[in-house]
Amino acid sequence: MKTLVIALSLAASLAASPSFAQAVSGFGGFKPLPEAGEQPDPSRIYRVIFDVSQGGADDRPLKGLDRVARLVNMLAAGGVDADHRQIVVVLHGAATPAVLSDAAWTARGKGDANPNSALIRSLIAAGVQVRLCGQAMAGNGIAQADLEAGVSVDLAALMTVIHLQQAGYALVVN
Repeated sequence: MKTLVIALSLAASLAASPSFAQAVSGFGGFKPLPEAGEQPDPSRIYRVIFDVSQGGADDRPLKGLDRVARLVNMLAAGGVDADHRQIVVVLHGAATPAVLSDAAWTARGKGDANPNSALIRSLIAAGVQVRLCGQAMAGNGIAQADLEAGVSVDLAALMTVIHLQQAGYALVVN
């Protein structure tokens, strides 16, 4: 009974926690399950690279980027501070246009605003590195000036994934 009370208390505090609400606000929702196994460990350093190549509809954020936000939010809610969250997302393939600024998105006739912009800004503010494959950028005719502020360009997603895996990052493919 005491364990149940503690678990319910923890669930209530996680749901009300400012870090839960503010890590990547408005994205990456999840349901805290304090009774489940494999909870975030605040003493662990989470080195993760997300390889996002799947595109999506032009009217909502990419599922792959929302998945990154979900991990950030789960870790933050579990007490993992920003210094222990070393998360990188590299976009390429059909996900490449997701990093366009609103102006570049509109200029390409995709709509009034890029539905990924707010999510990308929130991820960057939460300490996530957002990188674009330079080969995909060139192949899509995208210039550096077309990118959302804070997005960096690497030679190729292949190099980014290889280098970070060799540096001990766990790979999540979307």
